[in-house]
This record gives sequence, C-alpha cells and structure tokens, in this order.
Amino acid sequence: MSKLILYKLCGILTIFPIANAFSQLTFFNVSASDITDARKISVQQQFEIQDEVESSTTVTYGLGKKWEAGLNLINLDYGIKSRHIEMNDTTTTIPFAPLLLANVQKAFEINDFLSLGIGAVGGKSVTHTQSVKFVYYSYANAIATLGNQEQYQIVAGTYYGNHRYLSDGPNFGFQTGIDAAIWYKKLHLLADWISGSHGKGRLTVGLEVFLSKRLPLSFGWQRANQDGSQGAVVQLTFLPK
Repeated sequence: MSKLILYKLCGILTIFPIANAFSQLTFFNVSASDITDARKISVQQQFEIQDEVESSTTVTYGLGKKWEAGLNLINLDYGIKSRHIEMNDTTTTIPFAPLLLANVQKAFEINDFLSLGIGAVGGKSVTHTQSVKFVYYSYANAIATLGNQEQYQIVAGTYYGNHRYLSDGPNFGFQTGIDAAIWYKKLHLLADWISGSHGKGRLTVGLEVFLSKRLPLSFGWQRANQDGSQGAVVQLTFLPK
C-alpha cells in the first residue's frame, strides 16, 4: 500500500469520528473495559514518544447490550531520525507496523461493583505487500469499580496474542490497570502494566486532566519490560454524551 493511501487512512480514522462528536478505550495500553453506549462513538488518540513517535488511533461504536465494535490504526511509527513512516511485515523481532485492526468487546455485569470484559483485535499490516498475515490480540479482564461516584477502577486479567502483534517473546501473559480519581472528573491518576519481554510489555504511569467532561487528556511515563528503555506518552480521549 502506498504511503499516500496510508496517510489518508490515518486522516480518516483521526478526523471522521471527531467530526461526528486506541481495543476499546484504554488506561494507556490496557483496555479499561468501559463499553461505549449504544449508538455512540468514542475516540482515543495516543502518541508514544521515544526514538520514534508511535501513533495509535482507536474508534469504537456502541452496539447495545454491553457490546461495542470499531477500528484501530496502531503502530503508525514515525522515525525521528529517518523522517519517514517505518513499516514491518517480515520480522517478529519487533511488532508488525502499521496495523489496521477491527476490535470487539463484550462486558458482563456480575454485581454493582464487579464485571467481566472480554475483547479482541484482529487484522493485518498496512504495507506495500499483498500477502495477508493475520495479526491478533485477545484478553479477558475482571473489573472492580469502587467509590460513591465510581472514583476508582481496577482492572486485572490475561491476554493472548501472536508474535506479529506482540513481537518475539511469550504469547500469553497478564495485564492490569488502575484509574484513581484525585479530583473526580478533573484530575485522575492512571497506571497500567502488560507483562512479557515482547515489544508490547511495559509499565505506564501518568495523570489524566479533564479539559471537559468529554475530553480527558493524559500524560505518562513508560518503561519497557524488554530492555528498560523509557519514553513518554500523550493520549487524548473523546467521550460521547
């Protein structure tokens, strides 16, 4: 696929949902398992910054009955030194990139405080080659919501993905995340962790500032499990009414 088409895809995924106003919305990298309301759209745009800038765009649409589905354009990596979009669909030493994926998630309420979220993303790399190499990542999360206004949310679960999504390393592992309101719907502490020595295994800690009730902006610090490398993350989320 040509770079021109890739840029157009990125533009469509980023601009179209906002005009109508990451997988499923995430703390940073772990799904928060919050389901988008029926006939509503949620959007999340994230940039991870290290020796390259990695863009991830997530769009979800609420289907009702605790179902949602959408699209992800992730691993859109811009090399700061090379000054071009970096593509990979040949080696699993790093995750395939860029990736255009479909996402789906279902939530099951257990009681007022506990629920279960099951989801997956799947698709293929967006490169110039014509061969189809399927990429997938699936997970199951237990979610605990605490506080009078649901000020605290804790997620813990497991994941399974292929090497094309994760890169070399374990296919199976654990993930967890927390959203703790310091000042509810104004300032929150966010943190998540994905286990494993692959390219997606990392710890992220940061703050979420609500520019409005529908527009939280998050800033964080990341540390890779694989080699201890560190970076920054910026994330903007659009929430429906």
